[in-house]
Amino acid sequence: MRQDRKTGNGLISAVALAWFFTALFYFYQYVLRSAPAVMMPELTEAYGLTAGGIASLVGIFYYGYAIFSLVSGVAVDQLGPRNVVPLAAATVGFGALLFASGAPVLGGAGQFLQGAGGVFSLTGAVYIISKSFPVSRAATMIGATQMFGMAGGAAGQFLVGPAIAAGLPWHQFWFTMALAGFVLTGVLLFYIPPNKKKAARPANWAKDAASALATVFMNRQSLLCGLIAALLFFPTTIFDMVWGVRFLQEGHGVDYSLAVLRSASVPFGWIIGCPLLGALSDRIGRRKPVIIAGAAVLLGSLALILFGPPDTFPPYSLGLLVGIASGAAMLPYTVIKEANRPEHGGTATGVINFINFSLTALLGPVLARVLMHVSAGGERQLVHYQAAFQPLLYGVALAILLTLFLRETGPGRAAASGGSPNTAAPADGRTATSP
Repeated sequence: MRQDRKTGNGLISAVALAWFFTALFYFYQYVLRSAPAVMMPELTEAYGLTAGGIASLVGIFYYGYAIFSLVSGVAVDQLGPRNVVPLAAATVGFGALLFASGAPVLGGAGQFLQGAGGVFSLTGAVYIISKSFPVSRAATMIGATQMFGMAGGAAGQFLVGPAIAAGLPWHQFWFTMALAGFVLTGVLLFYIPPNKKKAARPANWAKDAASALATVFMNRQSLLCGLIAALLFFPTTIFDMVWGVRFLQEGHGVDYSLAVLRSASVPFGWIIGCPLLGALSDRIGRRKPVIIAGAAVLLGSLALILFGPPDTFPPYSLGLLVGIASGAAMLPYTVIKEANRPEHGGTATGVINFINFSLTALLGPVLARVLMHVSAGGERQLVHYQAAFQPLLYGVALAILLTLFLRETGPGRAAASGGSPNTAAPADGRTATSP
């Protein structure tokens, strides 16, 4: 294995395995991210908090994810994924161990560590893709990576929910997942190849990192990508993965077991939508039309879930459609990589994660408080969920509007402009294509 890395098929195989296990790390952290939604009653009892308090506690994950997004980007760019991704997996495992304690302070710290370490999974996978796979397959591969994440999201609900209902103690689940994180650490350390770049002096590392961050942040396209991704992610990260099961139980009177399965249809849709929309985007050589079409379907499906007549559509169809359509949220991750210098690929991914999950960390508790306010702290009904989560519809509509101002970076646009699909970004960090 180690010898095969030197030439030909062995090198390709080694890179593919490095990407696979980094994507598996992404799957793992998504299991942990989505699992609290199916054990809310157990967590409220164990932690002695209200449903809103547990939602805020679980939301600490996004603070760690947002803050360390920037760290992950520059660290992967400057140090290489092998030096940081395995350590990040160990951090997530330790965070899961702390969350199993049932103590609010330790649980909050555990969620923060899970977010801080978990962000390296996507950043590391995108870095490997940008360095080792053809440009023409970028959106497809990033979509496949997101597919791993959403498969984890589905597993965190579809598999964990029935296990909890069958009597699995909630803390035992977190202990088991902590052990899995430590095992994954060793696997990543073995399969991710060493960084070929020479180690830079500490002063140069800091200067290069600051320069990369400044370049990516000053690119208007980067900011647009972050906002669009966040607005398209909100329906899954805030609504489904935290409140989806409770919404179906309290708003529509759905039995717990069925509510878990129906809520899991959203991340299951991502398993289909992320690679499908990524491959479609690569096929037509454009990013913007696929983002707009996906966002439009997401808007309609989410509106029907919140305000449509119940039982009009088959039970799993709307959740599945939301998941497939919101797969368009991963395309800004491809655009931001294409809109910045190739050597800033990890930093660009870190920046879009920072914008995306900073907004998630801020908006999640706000919507939870709105829901508590409109229900006056009492029994929650459908009208309360509609009032609290209606702003998500406006957010998706805004994402469509912002996409109109996004510069097309797909290889088809570059070819139409007379350039090469593989043309690198110019020195100022903008793409070589015209607006």
